[in-house]
Amino acid sequence: MKIQIRYFASVREALCSSGETVDTKAGTLSALRDELIARGGAYATALARGKAVRMALDQMMSDEAAALSEGCEVAFFPPVTGG
Repeated sequence: MKIQIRYFASVREALCSSGETVDTKAGTLSALRDELIARGGAYATALARGKAVRMALDQMMSDEAAALSEGCEVAFFPPVTGG
């Protein structure tokens, strides 16, 4: 299925991209993250399992078990702190 991915803040900077459209077999946010990590390089570093990365599905904060659907939008970003 095709989905839209958006990257924000330090994740965007690490990947040198604000987003992309991908064709994925992933059924959940967790599986999608694993697919992207498997690309290696900057993806493996920016989205590594030990890193704090937040995810949103169709502009709603979601946990890794959230199911993906055709045409959905996924966003990856670091936790936000206020000041």
